[in-house]
Amino acid sequence: MSSTRRGSSVAPQGTFGERLQAAMTEHGPLCAGIDPHRGLVESWGLTYDLAGVERFTMTCVEAFGGSVAAVKPQSAFFEVFGAQGVALLERALTELRAAGTLTVLDVKRGDIGTTVDAYGEAFLGKDAPAAADAITLSPYLGYGSLRPAIDLAHATGRGVFVLALTSNPEGASVQHARLADGRSVAGAVADDAAADNAEARRHGELGSVGLVVGATVGSAVRDLGVDLPGMAGPILAPGLGAQGATAADVRSVFSGALPQVLASSSRDVLRAGPDVTSLRARAREVATEVAAITAS
Repeated sequence: MSSTRRGSSVAPQGTFGERLQAAMTEHGPLCAGIDPHRGLVESWGLTYDLAGVERFTMTCVEAFGGSVAAVKPQSAFFEVFGAQGVALLERALTELRAAGTLTVLDVKRGDIGTTVDAYGEAFLGKDAPAAADAITLSPYLGYGSLRPAIDLAHATGRGVFVLALTSNPEGASVQHARLADGRSVAGAVADDAAADNAEARRHGELGSVGLVVGATVGSAVRDLGVDLPGMAGPILAPGLGAQGATAADVRSVFSGALPQVLASSSRDVLRAGPDVTSLRARAREVATEVAAITAS
């Protein structure tokens, strides 16, 4: 197995927001996760080593490629195997791109200056070994610190999803905090994303700067005054299914912004493996369920 050589990434056509909207319309608003952590890999009857993770990953690629709107590999589960794991991640991204499926690489990077610029180049740049269509970013060194990566995403026709309201209990201590102007931190992140999506909004299009908002955050969006419809970008929404969010939760949390929701599901879909046909069928079933919820 060899890593993709630098300079091999193909520039996408149109904006990420445009491509994602088209994919959601065609396949339903589901982002299927590839999370090869030990418990899931072993539940498929595979050994938790590089060979087992490779089998797990490529089964997911075969099942999801061309079948869902987007696929989200979790980088950490590949990085744990070192250079060979990263090469496997690059292979998965390359083969999903060849299948015409958008990829959201879950890396949650966040830094300042040349470092965040390098992170952007690594995952979104024209010379990236295997660029993703979008990556997740953490804004907790300040949204402005992400500017190099966001600008690069716009320049290369790619996108980002910025953490706004996560479902882990610890997140509230930062995300619910109030700034001097009275806005919550999460609300300010949404406002900054809205500014980056202003041009897309003027054209009636989905922006390329999205947010990560958990479907299990309850009334936080309303309580904190987070303007999701005005943000005008996609909302990557983990929590439906195995994490406990119901259809009613999704409608409540994302009221007014349902067409922007891209539901992220990992365990709920991956438990249908290791059979490719069953895995693909479960992904399509979940996509149909989410489409019915977000259309309500």
